[in-house]
Amino acid sequence: MICGIDEAGRGPLAGPVCAAAVVLPPDFSWNCLRDSKKLSPAQREKARVRISAGALGWGIGWASETEIDALNILQASLLAMKRAFEAMIARWSGELDLAEAVVDGLYVPDIPIPCRAMVKADSLIPEVMAASILAKTSRDALMEQYALLYPEYGYEKHKGYPTREHKENIIRYGPSPIQRKSFKVNPVRKP
Repeated sequence: MICGIDEAGRGPLAGPVCAAAVVLPPDFSWNCLRDSKKLSPAQREKARVRISAGALGWGIGWASETEIDALNILQASLLAMKRAFEAMIARWSGELDLAEAVVDGLYVPDIPIPCRAMVKADSLIPEVMAASILAKTSRDALMEQYALLYPEYGYEKHKGYPTREHKENIIRYGPSPIQRKSFKVNPVRKP
């Protein structure tokens, strides 16, 4: 068995980074799985339900915008991945016999099993696809909650990513309480 690990939210100007760790059973029907970025929100939600119910184990980990500013986005992403793995282990109900973890990208978190990085693993490895989906749906749900607290920023639409609207709102209203202060907001260019 392998554990797939991926994150969501490295590029936004606001909010935390979220990671997920997932172990799927050998008989898991993974035709619903893809890289989360290639699924519609409705497809991601449907897949999230199937993964949550059918995975042998899964966990979600976070690193806050404050941790991102203190550590940098790479180290915060690795911290979120480690926390996701630890959350999965804490929830684990069966015998733990993991051969390795596969992480999407170039770097691996500090976890107590062999771990390898693989570029595009979220398009190739079902467990990483599943982790990608759980991380993305978890982060999107949190950003929709933040949209209720800070409606002027439009987080329900752009989820904190650097869209034109988001940058204009930062300039108009100033940084929100969940703003990543170490991320530069480039000027909004007129078409």
